[in-house]
Amino acid sequence: MLSELENIRTEILTAIDSAQNAAALEEVRIQYFGRNGSLPRLLEGMKNLSKEERPAVGKLANEVKTSVTERFDTKKSLLDKPRRDYSAFDVTLPGRPRNLGAGHPITQTIERITSIFKRMGFALADGPDIEQEFFNFDALNTPADHPARNEQDTFFIDSQETPDGHGRFLLRSQTSPVQIRVMRGQKPPVRIIAPGACFRRDNPDATHALMFHQMEGLYVDENVSLADLKGTMELFFRELLGPDTKVRFRPHFFPFTEPSFEIDFSQPGKLIRGREWLEIAGCGMVNPNVFAQVGYDPDAATGFAFGMGVERIAMMLYGVSDIRHFTDNDVRFLAQF
Repeated sequence: MLSELENIRTEILTAIDSAQNAAALEEVRIQYFGRNGSLPRLLEGMKNLSKEERPAVGKLANEVKTSVTERFDTKKSLLDKPRRDYSAFDVTLPGRPRNLGAGHPITQTIERITSIFKRMGFALADGPDIEQEFFNFDALNTPADHPARNEQDTFFIDSQETPDGHGRFLLRSQTSPVQIRVMRGQKPPVRIIAPGACFRRDNPDATHALMFHQMEGLYVDENVSLADLKGTMELFFRELLGPDTKVRFRPHFFPFTEPSFEIDFSQPGKLIRGREWLEIAGCGMVNPNVFAQVGYDPDAATGFAFGMGVERIAMMLYGVSDIRHFTDNDVRFLAQF
Protein backbone atom coordinates (compact mmCIF):
# COMPACT_ATOMS: atom_id res chain seq x y z
CA MET A 1 0.00 0.00 0.00
CA LEU A 2 2.95 2.33 0.52
CA SER A 3 3.81 2.20 -3.16
CA GLU A 4 0.18 2.83 -4.09
CA LEU A 5 0.11 5.95 -1.95
CA GLU A 6 3.30 7.29 -3.58
CA ASN A 7 1.88 6.57 -7.03
CA ILE A 8 -1.41 8.32 -6.40
CA ARG A 9 0.38 11.34 -4.90
CA THR A 10 2.45 11.70 -8.06
CA GLU A 11 -0.66 11.25 -10.19
CA ILE A 12 -2.68 13.86 -8.27
CA LEU A 13 0.11 16.46 -8.25
CA THR A 14 0.60 16.05 -11.98
CA ALA A 15 -3.14 16.45 -12.59
CA ILE A 16 -3.27 19.61 -10.44
CA ASP A 17 -0.32 21.19 -12.22
CA SER A 18 -1.82 20.37 -15.62
CA ALA A 19 -5.16 22.07 -14.89
CA GLN A 20 -5.36 25.20 -17.06
CA ASN A 21 -8.55 26.69 -15.66
CA ALA A 22 -10.98 26.46 -12.75
CA ALA A 23 -13.23 23.94 -14.53
CA ALA A 24 -10.32 21.55 -15.15
CA LEU A 25 -9.23 21.89 -11.54
CA GLU A 26 -12.74 21.08 -10.37
CA GLU A 27 -12.66 17.88 -12.43
CA VAL A 28 -9.41 16.95 -10.66
CA ARG A 29 -11.08 17.53 -7.31
CA ILE A 30 -14.04 15.31 -8.16
CA GLN A 31 -11.85 12.58 -9.64
CA TYR A 32 -9.41 12.34 -6.75
CA PHE A 33 -10.97 13.99 -3.67
CA GLY A 34 -14.71 13.45 -4.14
CA ARG A 35 -16.78 10.90 -2.20
CA ASN A 36 -16.06 8.25 -4.81
CA GLY A 37 -12.63 9.67 -5.68
CA SER A 38 -9.46 7.64 -6.05
CA LEU A 39 -7.83 8.88 -2.84
CA PRO A 40 -10.75 8.17 -0.45
CA ARG A 41 -11.19 4.66 -1.98
CA LEU A 42 -7.51 3.91 -1.45
CA LEU A 43 -7.57 5.16 2.13
CA GLU A 44 -10.57 2.95 2.91
CA GLY A 45 -8.28 -0.02 2.39
CA MET A 46 -6.32 0.89 5.52
CA LYS A 47 -8.92 -0.95 7.63
CA ASN A 48 -7.72 -4.22 6.17
CA LEU A 49 -4.07 -3.64 7.20
CA SER A 50 -2.43 -5.44 10.07
CA LYS A 51 -1.44 -3.63 13.24
CA GLU A 52 2.20 -3.75 12.19
CA GLU A 53 1.52 -2.06 8.82
CA ARG A 54 -0.84 0.69 10.00
CA PRO A 55 1.71 3.11 11.62
CA ALA A 56 3.89 3.43 8.52
CA VAL A 57 0.97 3.54 6.11
CA GLY A 58 -0.95 6.03 8.28
CA LYS A 59 2.04 8.35 8.45
CA LEU A 60 2.52 8.33 4.68
CA ALA A 61 -1.21 8.75 4.11
CA ASN A 62 -1.20 11.95 6.20
CA GLU A 63 1.79 13.29 4.25
CA VAL A 64 0.04 12.53 0.95
CA LYS A 65 -3.19 14.28 2.00
CA THR A 66 -1.29 17.32 3.25
CA SER A 67 0.90 17.70 0.15
CA VAL A 68 -1.88 17.27 -2.41
CA THR A 69 -4.28 19.53 -0.47
CA GLU A 70 -1.72 22.35 -0.25
CA ARG A 71 -0.90 22.05 -3.93
CA PHE A 72 -4.63 22.09 -4.79
CA ASP A 73 -5.30 25.21 -2.66
CA THR A 74 -2.35 27.05 -4.16
CA LYS A 75 -3.43 26.23 -7.69
CA LYS A 76 -7.01 27.24 -6.93
CA SER A 77 -5.95 30.65 -5.55
CA LEU A 78 -3.91 31.30 -8.69
CA LEU A 79 -6.74 30.38 -11.02
CA ASP A 80 -9.28 32.41 -9.01
CA LYS A 81 -7.31 35.65 -9.42
CA PRO A 82 -8.92 37.90 -12.02
CA ARG A 83 -6.77 38.17 -15.12
CA ARG A 84 -6.20 41.63 -16.51
CA ASP A 85 -7.21 42.18 -20.07
CA TYR A 86 -4.18 43.59 -21.83
CA SER A 87 -5.84 43.78 -25.23
CA ALA A 88 -6.49 47.51 -24.70
CA PHE A 89 -2.81 48.20 -24.05
CA ASP A 90 0.04 48.52 -26.49
CA VAL A 91 2.65 46.35 -24.80
CA THR A 92 5.30 47.46 -27.30
CA LEU A 93 5.34 51.02 -25.89
CA PRO A 94 8.35 51.87 -23.70
CA GLY A 95 7.76 52.12 -19.98
CA ARG A 96 7.41 55.41 -18.16
CA PRO A 97 10.53 56.12 -16.08
CA ARG A 98 9.94 56.80 -12.41
CA ASN A 99 11.48 60.04 -11.24
CA LEU A 100 14.17 59.49 -8.62
CA GLY A 101 14.49 61.84 -5.69
CA ALA A 102 17.68 63.39 -4.36
CA GLY A 103 18.99 64.84 -1.15
CA HIS A 104 18.05 68.42 -0.30
CA PRO A 105 20.83 70.86 -1.32
CA ILE A 106 21.45 71.68 2.36
CA THR A 107 21.79 67.98 3.15
CA GLN A 108 24.12 67.52 0.20
CA THR A 109 26.25 70.44 1.38
CA ILE A 110 26.47 69.08 4.94
CA GLU A 111 27.49 65.67 3.61
CA ARG A 112 30.09 67.26 1.34
CA ILE A 113 31.62 69.29 4.19
CA THR A 114 31.46 66.34 6.59
CA SER A 115 33.25 64.00 4.18
CA ILE A 116 36.20 66.42 3.92
CA PHE A 117 36.58 66.82 7.67
CA LYS A 118 36.23 63.07 8.24
CA ARG A 119 39.20 62.53 5.94
CA MET A 120 41.09 65.00 8.15
CA GLY A 121 40.38 62.94 11.27
CA PHE A 122 37.34 64.76 12.69
CA ALA A 123 34.53 62.76 14.28
CA LEU A 124 30.84 63.66 13.99
CA ALA A 125 29.09 64.97 17.12
CA ASP A 126 25.49 66.01 17.76
CA GLY A 127 23.44 67.74 20.43
CA PRO A 128 19.86 68.86 21.21
CA ASP A 129 18.15 71.70 19.37
CA ILE A 130 16.53 72.78 22.66
CA GLU A 131 19.40 73.95 24.84
CA GLN A 132 20.01 75.69 28.17
CA GLU A 133 21.66 79.04 28.76
CA PHE A 134 24.71 77.49 30.36
CA PHE A 135 25.65 75.48 27.28
CA ASN A 136 24.60 78.12 24.75
CA PHE A 137 26.12 81.17 26.50
CA ASP A 138 27.74 80.83 29.94
CA ALA A 139 30.13 77.99 29.15
CA LEU A 140 31.10 79.84 25.95
CA ASN A 141 32.30 82.87 27.92
CA THR A 142 29.34 84.98 26.84
CA PRO A 143 28.52 87.50 29.60
CA ALA A 144 25.00 88.02 30.94
CA ASP A 145 24.72 91.47 29.34
CA HIS A 146 25.72 90.29 25.86
CA PRO A 147 23.16 91.42 23.22
CA ALA A 148 22.75 87.84 21.92
CA ARG A 149 21.16 86.92 25.27
CA ASN A 150 18.30 89.39 24.80
CA GLU A 151 14.87 87.99 24.03
CA GLN A 152 14.93 90.13 20.89
CA ASP A 153 17.75 87.96 19.52
CA THR A 154 17.19 84.48 21.00
CA PHE A 155 14.10 82.23 21.15
CA PHE A 156 13.64 81.50 24.88
CA ILE A 157 11.14 78.74 25.58
CA ASP A 158 10.52 79.39 29.28
CA SER A 159 11.38 82.37 31.45
CA GLN A 160 11.92 80.11 34.47
CA GLU A 161 15.38 78.73 35.20
CA THR A 162 15.81 74.95 35.31
CA PRO A 163 16.40 73.23 38.69
CA ASP A 164 19.91 72.10 37.67
CA GLY A 165 21.12 75.69 37.57
CA HIS A 166 21.84 75.70 33.85
CA GLY A 167 19.48 78.58 33.12
CA ARG A 168 16.43 78.85 30.89
CA PHE A 169 15.59 76.61 27.97
CA LEU A 170 16.03 78.10 24.52
CA LEU A 171 16.36 77.16 20.85
CA ARG A 172 20.11 77.04 20.34
CA SER A 173 21.46 80.01 18.43
CA GLN A 174 24.61 78.12 17.37
CA THR A 175 25.97 74.56 17.40
CA SER A 176 28.78 75.56 19.79
CA PRO A 177 26.92 73.96 22.76
CA VAL A 178 27.79 70.59 21.20
CA GLN A 179 31.47 71.42 21.75
CA ILE A 180 30.78 72.13 25.44
CA ARG A 181 28.86 68.89 25.91
CA VAL A 182 31.60 66.85 24.24
CA MET A 183 34.37 68.43 26.30
CA ARG A 184 32.43 67.93 29.55
CA GLY A 185 32.20 64.22 28.79
CA GLN A 186 35.62 63.57 27.22
CA LYS A 187 39.19 64.44 28.05
CA PRO A 188 41.58 65.66 25.34
CA PRO A 189 42.36 64.93 22.59
CA VAL A 190 39.08 66.07 21.04
CA ARG A 191 38.59 66.48 17.30
CA ILE A 192 34.94 66.89 16.28
CA ILE A 193 32.61 68.60 13.84
CA ALA A 194 29.03 69.49 14.81
CA PRO A 195 26.52 70.17 12.03
CA GLY A 196 22.96 71.09 12.87
CA ALA A 197 20.07 73.53 12.89
CA CYS A 198 20.21 76.90 14.68
CA PHE A 199 17.54 79.50 15.46
CA ARG A 200 17.77 83.29 15.73
CA ARG A 201 15.35 86.21 15.70
CA ASP A 202 16.58 87.59 12.38
CA ASN A 203 14.45 89.48 9.92
CA PRO A 204 14.04 87.01 7.03
CA ASP A 205 15.42 88.27 3.75
CA ALA A 206 17.55 87.00 0.86
CA THR A 207 20.50 86.21 3.18
CA HIS A 208 18.90 85.69 6.63
CA ALA A 209 16.45 83.15 8.04
CA LEU A 210 14.90 82.33 11.40
CA MET A 211 16.19 78.78 11.11
CA PHE A 212 19.47 77.91 9.42
CA HIS A 213 22.30 75.39 9.68
CA GLN A 214 25.83 75.64 10.98
CA MET A 215 28.91 73.46 10.78
CA GLU A 216 31.24 73.95 13.71
CA GLY A 217 34.47 72.21 14.57
CA LEU A 218 36.77 71.80 17.54
CA TYR A 219 40.27 70.43 18.01
CA VAL A 220 41.78 70.28 21.52
CA ASP A 221 45.06 68.66 22.51
CA GLU A 222 48.47 69.71 23.78
CA ASN A 223 50.52 72.29 21.87
CA VAL A 224 47.82 73.04 19.28
CA SER A 225 48.85 76.25 17.58
CA LEU A 226 47.42 78.94 15.34
CA ALA A 227 49.43 77.37 12.52
CA ASP A 228 47.37 74.17 12.95
CA LEU A 229 44.17 76.22 12.65
CA LYS A 230 45.39 78.06 9.58
CA GLY A 231 46.56 74.89 7.83
CA THR A 232 43.30 73.06 8.59
CA MET A 233 41.09 75.85 7.28
CA GLU A 234 43.12 76.45 4.13
CA LEU A 235 43.16 72.75 3.29
CA PHE A 236 39.42 72.42 3.90
CA PHE A 237 38.38 75.38 1.73
CA ARG A 238 40.65 74.33 -1.11
CA GLU A 239 39.12 70.86 -0.99
CA LEU A 240 35.63 72.36 -0.93
CA LEU A 241 35.96 75.24 -3.40
CA GLY A 242 38.89 74.22 -5.59
CA PRO A 243 42.70 74.13 -5.40
CA ASP A 244 43.09 77.72 -6.65
CA THR A 245 41.02 79.15 -3.77
CA LYS A 246 42.80 81.80 -1.69
CA VAL A 247 42.10 82.12 2.04
CA ARG A 248 42.84 85.02 4.34
CA PHE A 249 42.35 85.64 8.06
CA ARG A 250 41.13 88.97 9.51
CA PRO A 251 41.29 89.75 13.26
CA HIS A 252 37.85 89.68 14.85
CA PHE A 253 36.21 89.13 18.24
CA PHE A 254 34.30 86.13 19.57
CA PRO A 255 33.75 85.60 23.33
CA PHE A 256 34.77 81.94 23.16
CA THR A 257 38.03 82.28 21.19
CA GLU A 258 41.15 84.40 21.69
CA PRO A 259 42.62 85.39 19.31
CA SER A 260 39.66 85.30 16.89
CA PHE A 261 39.49 85.63 13.12
CA GLU A 262 37.06 85.98 10.25
CA ILE A 263 37.93 83.85 7.21
CA ASP A 264 37.56 85.29 3.70
CA PHE A 265 38.13 83.53 0.41
CA SER A 266 38.62 84.50 -3.21
CA GLN A 267 39.01 82.66 -6.49
CA PRO A 268 41.29 83.96 -9.28
CA GLY A 269 39.46 85.88 -11.99
CA LYS A 270 36.07 85.49 -10.30
CA LEU A 271 33.95 88.07 -8.51
CA ILE A 272 31.38 86.90 -6.00
CA ARG A 273 28.51 89.37 -5.51
CA GLY A 274 30.74 91.92 -7.19
CA ARG A 275 33.57 91.47 -4.71
CA GLU A 276 36.94 89.75 -4.88
CA TRP A 277 36.92 88.60 -1.23
CA LEU A 278 33.90 87.19 0.61
CA GLU A 279 33.53 86.25 4.28
CA ILE A 280 32.83 82.55 4.72
CA ALA A 281 33.63 81.46 8.31
CA GLY A 282 34.81 82.44 11.79
CA CYS A 283 37.49 80.78 13.91
CA GLY A 284 40.03 81.23 16.67
CA MET A 285 42.00 79.64 19.48
CA VAL A 286 39.74 78.40 22.29
CA ASN A 287 39.52 80.90 25.14
CA PRO A 288 41.05 79.53 28.39
CA ASN A 289 37.84 80.58 30.20
CA VAL A 290 35.96 78.00 28.13
CA PHE A 291 38.41 75.28 29.17
CA ALA A 292 37.85 76.23 32.81
CA GLN A 293 34.07 75.84 32.37
CA VAL A 294 34.40 72.25 31.08
CA GLY A 295 37.02 71.09 33.59
CA TYR A 296 40.10 71.24 31.36
CA ASP A 297 43.38 72.65 32.66
CA PRO A 298 43.74 76.01 30.83
CA ASP A 299 47.52 75.83 31.25
CA ALA A 300 47.80 72.42 29.60
CA ALA A 301 45.03 72.25 26.99
CA THR A 302 45.14 74.25 23.79
CA GLY A 303 42.87 74.10 20.77
CA PHE A 304 41.00 75.87 18.05
CA ALA A 305 37.36 76.15 17.01
CA PHE A 306 35.67 77.24 13.80
CA GLY A 307 32.17 77.69 12.45
CA MET A 308 30.45 78.40 9.16
CA GLY A 309 26.92 78.78 7.81
CA VAL A 310 25.85 75.85 5.66
CA GLU A 311 23.29 77.89 3.70
CA ARG A 312 25.90 80.49 2.79
CA ILE A 313 28.24 77.80 1.45
CA ALA A 314 25.38 76.10 -0.42
CA MET A 315 24.42 79.42 -2.02
CA MET A 316 27.99 79.84 -3.29
CA LEU A 317 28.37 76.24 -4.43
CA TYR A 318 25.10 76.15 -6.35
CA GLY A 319 24.73 79.80 -7.38
CA VAL A 320 21.57 80.41 -5.30
CA SER A 321 20.71 84.08 -4.85
CA ASP A 322 18.03 83.84 -2.13
CA ILE A 323 18.27 81.71 1.02
CA ARG A 324 14.47 81.39 1.11
CA HIS A 325 14.56 79.07 -1.91
CA PHE A 326 15.91 76.32 0.37
CA THR A 327 12.69 76.25 2.43
CA ASP A 328 10.07 77.10 -0.22
CA ASN A 329 9.72 73.41 -1.15
CA ASP A 330 9.41 74.35 -4.82
CA VAL A 331 10.01 71.18 -6.83
CA ARG A 332 11.23 73.23 -9.77
CA PHE A 333 14.06 74.54 -7.60
CA LEU A 334 14.85 71.26 -5.78
CA ALA A 335 14.86 69.21 -9.00
CA GLN A 336 18.03 70.99 -10.08
CA PHE A 337 20.01 69.22 -7.38
